[in-house]
Formats: sequence, C-alpha cells, structure tokens
Amino acid sequence: MKKHNYLLDGIILLILILAGILGFIRIKTGFSYSWSWGAIPQFFFRIDELGHLKSNLLMLGFYTTIKLSFWSSLAAIIIGTFMGILRTRKNLFSRLTGRTYIEIARNTPPLVLIFIFYFFIGNNIAAAMGIDEWARNLSDSGKNVLSFLFSKPERFSEFLSALFTLAVYEGAYVAEIIRGGLESIEKGQFEASDALGISSVDKYRFIILPQVFRKILPSLTGQAISTIKDSSIVSIISIQELTFQGMELMASTYLVFEIWITITAMYFVLTISLSTLATFLEGRMIKY
Repeated sequence: MKKHNYLLDGIILLILILAGILGFIRIKTGFSYSWSWGAIPQFFFRIDELGHLKSNLLMLGFYTTIKLSFWSSLAAIIIGTFMGILRTRKNLFSRLTGRTYIEIARNTPPLVLIFIFYFFIGNNIAAAMGIDEWARNLSDSGKNVLSFLFSKPERFSEFLSALFTLAVYEGAYVAEIIRGGLESIEKGQFEASDALGISSVDKYRFIILPQVFRKILPSLTGQAISTIKDSSIVSIISIQELTFQGMELMASTYLVFEIWITITAMYFVLTISLSTLATFLEGRMIKY
C-alpha cells in the first residue's frame, strides 16, 4: 500500500494559509473600504424585550436553508430512485418516461422551473387544495411544528414551490446516479431474484437498492451539496433562506464584503459538515 505523504499535505496547507493571510492584508491595506466586522455578530442572535436569546436574520436564513435542502434532497432521492429504475427497465415505455423526465429537467434552467412551479403550485394547486387556508387555521402548536419543520404558515405555499423546484431539478441528476449504480449490479442478482419469485418491489427494496446506495454514496453526497448551493436561487421568489437574508442585510447596512464573506463561511460549514458525515457513513458501510 502506498504511504500517504502527510508532509506534502502540511506544506500545501501552510502555503494556502500564508496566501490567505497575505490576501487579507492586501485587501485591508489596498482597498479604500472601511471594514466593520463588529457589526456582524448582532445578525446571528439578538436579545428580545424579555431578555431571551433569539435567532436573528442570518441564523433564521441558515435554518431555512437547512430545511429546504433536507426536504429537497429527500424528495430528489425518491424521484431520482423511481426514475432511475424506470431508465433501466426492459419496457420501452418505462425507459422513455425516465429519459424524457431527465432530459427536460436537466436542460431547463432552474430559474425557469422556479417561476413555473411558483405560479403553477402557488397560484393554482395550493389555492385549489386550500393549503394556505389549512396552514392559517392550524392550532398554535400546529403552526409551531409547521414552522419548525418547513416554514411559517403564511409562506408555506411558496416554500412548497421552492421545494418541488429543487426536487425536480436535482432529481434528474440523482436518477442518472441511480441508473449508474443499478447498471453496476451483476445481472445474476436480478435473475436470481426473479427465479425465486420475489416481487419487483421487494427485489429492489431488500436486494438491489441497498447495494446501489452503498456504491453511490459519494456521488449522492456531491449532489446533496449541489442542492444546498442551488437552494440560493429560490431567493428570487422571496424565500427567506440564507442568500435572501444576506441581500436584505446588504441593502440595509451596506456591509457588502462582511455580509457575503460571512454567508460564504456559513455555506462552507454546512457543506463540509455534510461531507464529513458522508465520509463517516461510508467508513461504517465498508466495515460491514
């Protein structure tokens, strides 16, 4: 086994740290910009009139980004798994259905999808199903649960529009990842399952998909990270996630560099945490 060169990693890390320090010094001394980092902490948390510590704009946006990314990734995996299976079926109609969805979703700009889902779901389906009225008529505890898991009741239909947009868009890429994973499974396992009389649902649920997800975990992690970053585009329909809150703060405080550097760091914390968790899970899977 080839020995890992930790000395080289240390040298590269040291160079990057020095470059960052030199760049910061250059920005601080070369720009005619008055830095005001002391104003940033107040946007994370605040003290209310009762003396309680409350989340402020940046943390509220951070929470919304987490919720939106989580539900969108979960929905994308469900959609992508179903469409990925259709792409590998022998039936021509199934393959065409999966292929049509993937090609349309991948080749449509996400901004266009956002407006389609926003006006279609928000103005038509949500109104027809009475989703907004249902959310407004919830009990106080129900509204608290809805706010904790999704969004405030008055913004619930917009949140669903953003969720479906990201799920459909990211689901197309997940479908291709699933398809690649399915094609890596030996055909003998499919044939053996059919010979034993196992139903298609049980075959995929208990035999095929567990192996597929073990193989494609790194690729799924990368797609989940892309979902986190792509979630910033829903700020265009006033979803109060991290990027939207950043734009609001920038407009009111004019702390352009401080706000966006802080938001970049928050996105980095979120994505690196997900990457670390996936690495841990991958290690656990290898052991078993």
